[in-house]
Amino acid sequence: MALSKCINFRLARTGKSFANRRFSVTSSQRSSAYSEKKNDEDESRETHFGYQTVKENEKAKKVHAVFENVAGSYDVMNDAMSLGIHRVWKDIFIQRLGPTHGTKLLDVAGGTGDITFRYLNYLKNTRNPKNLQSHVTVCDINEAMLDVGKARAEKQGWTVDKGYDIAWKQGDAEKLPFANDSFTAYTIAFGIRNVTHVENVLAEAYRVLQPGGRFLCLEFSQLNNEALQWIYDKYSFQMIPVMGMLIAGQWEPYQYLVESIRKFPRQDDFKNMIEDAGFRQVNYENLTFGIVAIHSGFKL
Repeated sequence: MALSKCINFRLARTGKSFANRRFSVTSSQRSSAYSEKKNDEDESRETHFGYQTVKENEKAKKVHAVFENVAGSYDVMNDAMSLGIHRVWKDIFIQRLGPTHGTKLLDVAGGTGDITFRYLNYLKNTRNPKNLQSHVTVCDINEAMLDVGKARAEKQGWTVDKGYDIAWKQGDAEKLPFANDSFTAYTIAFGIRNVTHVENVLAEAYRVLQPGGRFLCLEFSQLNNEALQWIYDKYSFQMIPVMGMLIAGQWEPYQYLVESIRKFPRQDDFKNMIEDAGFRQVNYENLTFGIVAIHSGFKL
């Protein structure tokens, strides 16, 4: 009887062990199959690149190539495309930010330094009785754009030896290389429409901001007046690519830039996306009839 119980116990243990191994293998196979299926789905997902439809994993490479090609003539083309008004828009953008001494700013997609230099100049012309140290980190996925910004900083005197603290970091706006709650302000100007997943960029902005931190975005938008929109479209599609060819020697990047503006969400839709990311007190301000808009929100 004792021998029988022992044999039955061992058989039961063997059966249970076999079942566990079988369950483990089955779970592993299911997990592997799920991963393969997910990878296949990721590779098959599509998005827009201007008016083209491309695979999601191809868009970042294509956008990178666009800005790699135009980095050297980026400022000249901005002047030509906007008749110089982009400078006014950026000035207003920094005024709306209204930075104070002690601010830790993250400027995303800001490789050429346009927003950063305005931020530093704004603080330079603001009293600092407590001698608080401010800081700015410029983050851009494109090294060529960062190189342009570094050269401009050196030329304009925004250097460490003159007391200006600028960090230049190559990084993806959808996967920022910074810790949680690192910055008191986040800016992105004319960059968010070029990413693959806008919602990921907004989530990352929320993550790296400290509680009470501010998100501010300057981006091309849509006009509310149909007649003005028709004129703007004619100018954009018929003139800007031609100017790109004459000034930069290529029209394709500027055709993409025009198309990407039309694919970006309208003001109210983008406002809703910012709120969905967790930001509060979200609002926007149209500039030049809505050609561009400034969206603002707080991490509360």
